[in-house]
Amino acid sequence: KLTYEDVEQPVISDGEILVKIKAASVNHLDLWVRSGHPAYGVKLPHILGSDGSGVVEQIGSDVTNFNEGDKVIIYPTLSCWKCEYCLVGENNLCVSSGTIGASTDGTYAEFVKVPEANAFTIPNNLSFEEAAAFPLTFQTAWHMLRRVDLKAGQNILILAAGSGVGVAALKIAKLFGATTIAAASSDEKLKKASQIGADYV
Repeated sequence: KLTYEDVEQPVISDGEILVKIKAASVNHLDLWVRSGHPAYGVKLPHILGSDGSGVVEQIGSDVTNFNEGDKVIIYPTLSCWKCEYCLVGENNLCVSSGTIGASTDGTYAEFVKVPEANAFTIPNNLSFEEAAAFPLTFQTAWHMLRRVDLKAGQNILILAAGSGVGVAALKIAKLFGATTIAAASSDEKLKKASQIGADYV
């Protein structure tokens, strides 16, 4: 059950920023959380939404990378930045990782608070809507392609190339210089895969 209601504005800590949300997108994770998937164990009431973008409304006293008014995209994975994985740059493997919108309240709100490390400046060529559309799917695809150590010149078969993660994998594989083979369930999806850069479908 989803309800639309007023809640208290989040109060930030010294290392956090408060973002006024301009756009948020739906991810399959939101459906798992809503279904009561035991992996997430959220306490109700809970605000969904992992992906979002907006404008910095307020900064904590220790924040150094952002100013009020900056346009930002939210990075959904929460990390401790202290464990062995975080210290070598593998924060997606953090022993105490979580996800905004699952572990904490998320982006389906007027305001969301996030650690400074969980925001990036939006490039000028992206709208708020575009910026909010890809974080979690691209993060998932990036992690998978790093696990297989994809390199330029290699061939990669991307299954479900019409899905969010499939599209992300295709775009990242092309960035790496790989030859991409896209598979999908319909001619329409295959046509779209070709339009966005698949070498073979």
